[in-house]
Amino acid sequence: MLDPAKFRDPRVTAKGEARASVRLEKLTTLWLNTGTLCNIACKGCYIESSPTNDRLVYLTKEDVGSFFDEIDPSVEIGFTGGEPFMNPHIIDLIGMALDLGHRVLVLTNAMRPMMRQRVMEGLLHLRREHGDRLVLRVSLDHPEALLHDAERGAGSFDETISGIDWLMANGFTVHIAGRLWGADEAALRQRFGALLTELGWPIDEKAAPELMLFPEMDETVDVPEITTACWGILNVDPQQQMCASSRMSSSAQARHGRRWLRARFCPTICASNSAPHSRRAPPKWRSTIPIARASACSAAASARRDQALRPSRA
Repeated sequence: MLDPAKFRDPRVTAKGEARASVRLEKLTTLWLNTGTLCNIACKGCYIESSPTNDRLVYLTKEDVGSFFDEIDPSVEIGFTGGEPFMNPHIIDLIGMALDLGHRVLVLTNAMRPMMRQRVMEGLLHLRREHGDRLVLRVSLDHPEALLHDAERGAGSFDETISGIDWLMANGFTVHIAGRLWGADEAALRQRFGALLTELGWPIDEKAAPELMLFPEMDETVDVPEITTACWGILNVDPQQQMCASSRMSSSAQARHGRRWLRARFCPTICASNSAPHSRRAPPKWRSTIPIARASACSAAASARRDQALRPSRA
């Protein structure tokens, strides 16, 4: 088990050493957490999403408009959750980002929420209007149904395969997100490749981002805390880390009759498997500072947002 003395202070480790951190250099990806509700409850979900977890409520276009005012159209917009397609505003949110010139990445399980008629029609419209600027990264934990279903529930593998089949048949750009399961990465990529070939999906299993394989997150493992000295010891450039170029915003559950939107800096780093943004992390690790300190939104940016706030045709 993780030593309870670890990850208590955002500035120093349990041993009193200066904790490593990553400074934002240039924003290249803005992640929008569309809400913690999900149609399934995966065993290893980092945020404990489920059909009943509404701790982070659904984002709306009005919630995110001011953030779009602050960023350049070259910034990629990533939608995550929960399951983004549970959010009733998701097609409008994606359309807003695409209309403003952003590339969009949606993380999804490609199951029932995505396969509702209204959502499918909305996606088809966005595909026709924006083409390859919309990418869907589908979670397929393992190329064998047994292991995928062990994580996500019986029958989930077949349902996800059907969802990807529909996306492929309609010309969407699809990437796959799997897990390493402690296996040899090259061997696991070969097994994914065999499945992709069998299904006729034009996805290159040999490299990211078309097939992303993520390490395990295990809260029972006692991982070391990373200090400022570790960058040199590990020969790692902190500016190559995700936190140097990405930020996430989410809408917390209502309190006193109102909601608030928060932009969160990535938390201070820990080693690997047990991430500090898990439920064990103290709340004070989560910042509420803005994405960018723009002096003022230009009239052109405001006009772009106002136009994009109009409901989409889907």
